[in-house]
Amino acid sequence: MTVKTTRAQLAADPDLGIGNVLSTLVRSGYGLDEPTLSFDTDVDGHPAWEALSLRQLEFAVAGRASVFHAKGIRPRDPVAVYVTDSADLVLNYLALSRIGAIPALVNKNLPGATAAVYITRVRPVAVLTDAPHRAALGDGVEGVELFIDVTELGNGDPAAAPPQFRHHADDPVVITHSSGTTGMPKAVVASHSSLFASVRHRLRLPRAQGVDRMLSALPANHAAIVIATSLALSNRSQLLCLSEQSGAKVLAAVDRWKPTCVLGFAATWPELVSQDLTAYDVASVQFWWNTGDCAHEAHIRRLISVGTRTVVTAQGVSQVTGSAFIDGLGSTEMGHSQFFITHTPDTDRYGRCIGKPHAFSDIAVLDDNGDKLPVGEVGQLGVRSPTLAPGYWNDSVTTYRSRLAGYFLTGDLAYRDAEGYYYHVDRAVDAIDLGEGKRLYTAQSEERVLATNPDVLDCTVVAVKDDSGQVVSAVLLTLNAGADTSVDRTEAVKAALPEYVAATIREVVVVNEDDIPRGATGKVRKVVLRQQHVDKLRAVTA
Repeated sequence: MTVKTTRAQLAADPDLGIGNVLSTLVRSGYGLDEPTLSFDTDVDGHPAWEALSLRQLEFAVAGRASVFHAKGIRPRDPVAVYVTDSADLVLNYLALSRIGAIPALVNKNLPGATAAVYITRVRPVAVLTDAPHRAALGDGVEGVELFIDVTELGNGDPAAAPPQFRHHADDPVVITHSSGTTGMPKAVVASHSSLFASVRHRLRLPRAQGVDRMLSALPANHAAIVIATSLALSNRSQLLCLSEQSGAKVLAAVDRWKPTCVLGFAATWPELVSQDLTAYDVASVQFWWNTGDCAHEAHIRRLISVGTRTVVTAQGVSQVTGSAFIDGLGSTEMGHSQFFITHTPDTDRYGRCIGKPHAFSDIAVLDDNGDKLPVGEVGQLGVRSPTLAPGYWNDSVTTYRSRLAGYFLTGDLAYRDAEGYYYHVDRAVDAIDLGEGKRLYTAQSEERVLATNPDVLDCTVVAVKDDSGQVVSAVLLTLNAGADTSVDRTEAVKAALPEYVAATIREVVVVNEDDIPRGATGKVRKVVLRQQHVDKLRAVTA
């Protein structure tokens, strides 16, 4: 059966969703011996970096499902998964989904004490860990008696696995969590249909270029990797899931595995461009695919200068130097990026443009009363979409507080232009009112500094109010390799910003990357930076 026919049949299957993609493909006999998922660690004796066939993947998942079932885990049971390797996250998410349990995937970088509190709040019936993460949790998890080590799962009998659980559209299938940049991560529940809605949408479209070999630099616990796995299986594409997402590790994997597409977060791209791209073979890459926060122009331009892409002209089809970067804006709660825009060396729409909404998205820019704002006015970004998470697990208060006028509030501030393009200016918690109708948008300010200072690798703006209520800010710069750290960049930074924003700046300092606190997914923790800098900035104005 052709890939085109397979995709059409899957798109038309009303029972298909995130919880049963693998079993549906196997039952239908679609490409049982074709390569599917690869990992950077061995799987049950199968070598790292070598793709599992669909048949081999089914055996590995069914074997794990049989062990979970034998330990008494049943449908609707939440099970926390707090492990190191991407294989242990992806295979066990698939196995738990198979028996109708609800995997709660925990980022491996979450500190043990934080993870213990988070897991306790999820109230799982069991916790799956490896040795380092079991030690990190200590006795911090309350109310759970069953702890399972991943080493117990590799010898399960596939024949002993129970039949695929029949999911209904609204059934919860996976719990993932927010980045935790402003505090304790929030547990976000996805349904069988919601997390598959974007995959179904793509299956109804022509198969996209560059999806033959996809490399994931996404944290393996994230909702984005669950979507990517389902998309790869449905598209009969190959997907390599990395356990480590540092720039050097990702580029080494690109050099070795030769993907056509690289998936990552906004925090991924400065990690990549901080490296010498010419030291790696990245010619295979046609697309860089960003999700989560939107990416910065400075990083996009450097990535699209390498790789190759296919262009069609009057002279025919040809391969040219320079790749494409697909940007947008998404979150765990949104279930998928709600916007898209494609950058190539031939395009020039930046300034934190996140593009236009997907066909499945209903987008509004709202004021505090829930009224829609006109073109050009900044407001709260509201989303209606079949991809949206039903809410926060065990937290109805936060679930309902995030809704306004029938829209989910993403926590972002944005505006749209007359052509229907949307622009992201900041997270609502990071913007600060300057009075007289002016506001300091930290993300927009960082974008402007990066776009006009080529020796700056990354930029973080921190703004607080001093004792008199005056807004003061600091600009923290990390530099590209070889840049002169002794140069005073204050005037160059101020020149990139509106005068009313530049007037708030009290210091422009060069810092090391390690000086920037980040959450488990690599996002800058500005709430921590504000705490660190508030006394210092107030002292400057005293």
